[in-house]
Amino acid sequence: MSTNNNNGPSMVSSAGKVSAATAISRIMGLVREQVQAYYFGAGMVTDAFVTAFRIPNLLRDLFAEGALSSAFIPIFKDKMIKRGKDEAYRLANFTLSDLIVVVGVVVALGIIFTPAIIYVSAKGFAEDPIKFELTVNMTRIMFIFLLLVSVSAVQMGILNSAGRFGVPALSPTLFNVGMIIAPIFLYKYFSVPIYTLAIGVIIGGIGQIVFQYPSLRKIGFEFKFKANFRDEGIRRVGRLLSPMVIGLSASRINILVNTLLASMLAEGAMSYLNYAYRLMHFPLGVFGVALGTVALPKISEDVARNQTEQLSKTFYEAFGLSMFLIVPSAVYLAGFGEDVVRLIYQRGAFNSQDSINTTLALFFYSFGLIGFAGVRVTAPVFYALGDAKRPMYYSIISVIINIILNFALIPFWGFGGLAAATSIAGIANLALLLASIKSKISNINYFHIGIHLLKTILGALVALFIIKAINIDGMVQPHGIWAKILIVLLQMVGMGLLYSLLLWLMRVEEVRRFRSFLFKKK
Repeated sequence: MSTNNNNGPSMVSSAGKVSAATAISRIMGLVREQVQAYYFGAGMVTDAFVTAFRIPNLLRDLFAEGALSSAFIPIFKDKMIKRGKDEAYRLANFTLSDLIVVVGVVVALGIIFTPAIIYVSAKGFAEDPIKFELTVNMTRIMFIFLLLVSVSAVQMGILNSAGRFGVPALSPTLFNVGMIIAPIFLYKYFSVPIYTLAIGVIIGGIGQIVFQYPSLRKIGFEFKFKANFRDEGIRRVGRLLSPMVIGLSASRINILVNTLLASMLAEGAMSYLNYAYRLMHFPLGVFGVALGTVALPKISEDVARNQTEQLSKTFYEAFGLSMFLIVPSAVYLAGFGEDVVRLIYQRGAFNSQDSINTTLALFFYSFGLIGFAGVRVTAPVFYALGDAKRPMYYSIISVIINIILNFALIPFWGFGGLAAATSIAGIANLALLLASIKSKISNINYFHIGIHLLKTILGALVALFIIKAINIDGMVQPHGIWAKILIVLLQMVGMGLLYSLLLWLMRVEEVRRFRSFLFKKK
């Protein structure tokens, strides 16, 4: 998407750092999933863990990485530019202190009322007292993670606003490491070994905070507990945060509905959806989340400096890069998902039927990648301009669409219908945001956005069909781990090269950007 943006290399470079760090974290996340699949497979105990972790994980999006960081960064960046570092760090201390108080209360209440929460969110588990009790106990353990990850999210926001992207993006690796080492080293000491995963969550949460602390010290930030709910900056964060929480609450309610419906389907359905979601989330994290992470501080800076022209260029570049990377990822997972699932998961307690079922869920999730990633770089425009209500309304609408489609599609595709409904709702959310972004950035050109998106989709589909026709699976018999790795690598490299060539022939700007980034003089 050509914008003649002279800031292009800086965004590509920053996003490259975040993508590299996030890729390491996501790879460790896949290792974590492999460890989980190897030790526990897909069944009663994994369904219990997935459900137990989903509760604090949903609240994490509200109090941490989803709403709080998006509300905090624009205000923090505005303070830093207009009033200086000291005022910005003062706001950060108030934010962290208030957060500890509020989230601490939420965690305490959550632990007390866990049985009622699990009954409402996974009613199907109540028919099995052992499964229900196991889910309750693990949820109580992992509620503490909510406080840990909330503190970590504010740390990330401070570092990202200061132009430090690598360490925050790498910090989730510590979370994955905690969940990997816990079952490996503690499995034999527990009569119910699945508890080791819950303990690993807490170890990982502590690791994220500790890992970022030295970087905060380097930029001159030192935490001092001082709660202040009346500070002007805190009130501004609160005004942005409130509609974000409502919007995210609506989407989290949808996930709880998905959990409830999945708990009533076939044994293992929740695990299949979880394994597939993790695979889909790999490119979303490496590309979509990385670009969203870089875009929010840059967009906030453009707004703080009142640079309208630069704001449109920043959005064009962020959205163009996101689609350039996400579209082929989505097409690849839809076309070659079974090979990826076999490579990542099929060993130990995870059998071939589990691979087939996980591939079905992955196929439907893959289409939603475009919507999920697009929202990551589009919503920050509204947040930076102080409008969190419009994304909230669209989030609520997409949730309603999702819930309606859940019931419409389950009769056709079972648990796969839940994944399909989630993907369609994600695309609807992006479409609504794009339809109204012109009210925020008047010089946005929808024609250029549409042509760019069509070119990326066309290039990705043609590349997929060519690699499918070559039939790499037939050339390399998928026996043994190295053969499986070779098949996936050949598919990825072949499709990536063809896709890049096709988009270069169609004169898509992002090919030139990446070429300049990869071969620039050091």
